[in-house]
Amino acid sequence: MLLSGALILAAYLCGSVTFAVGISRILHRPDPREGGSMNPGATNMLRLYGWLAGALTLAGDALKGLLAVLAARWLDQPEAVAGGCALAVFLGHLYPVFYGFTGGKGVATLGGASFGLHWLLGLIYLVAWLMAAAVSRYAAVAAVAAAGACIAAACLLAETRVFLLVLLPIGALVAWRHRSNFRRLLDGTEDRIGTG
Repeated sequence: MLLSGALILAAYLCGSVTFAVGISRILHRPDPREGGSMNPGATNMLRLYGWLAGALTLAGDALKGLLAVLAARWLDQPEAVAGGCALAVFLGHLYPVFYGFTGGKGVATLGGASFGLHWLLGLIYLVAWLMAAAVSRYAAVAAVAAAGACIAAACLLAETRVFLLVLLPIGALVAWRHRSNFRRLLDGTEDRIGTG
């Protein structure tokens, strides 16, 4: 029980590491929370500072999601603890203790955590994101589509249904965090991926 709690707490703290802020400092660029969409995530970094900044942010955010879940696996913890770590690292990204509980939208972090939960969930998440992004060219549409596909896959795969308890609230939070994007989409003012 003590180890399980420590792993979930560590996952939250890991999620609280905001790569966009750190990478912008390394590149001697302004804080991404003060420009563009004001979101410390890969899409805003791409729009503000280019492909390298976006790719590094994406990799860092995905890796922390993956490692937080794999830590539970490496220590032979129950599936419930792995799921708890996925939720904790995701919440850490959204509400980071190190940055006044104001973080990103969790898309890359959820992707990494999905691979940690089950490789097939991660693959479905990634493919759904890529397909939705290619068709719509809107990051918000791709994010919600990928989260929905991941939840649907968890429903259909017997060995992953245990993760529905964490994927359902995560999916709801992904949609909630993108509500302003969808308002702009309806207004016709939302930037497409790679523009803006």
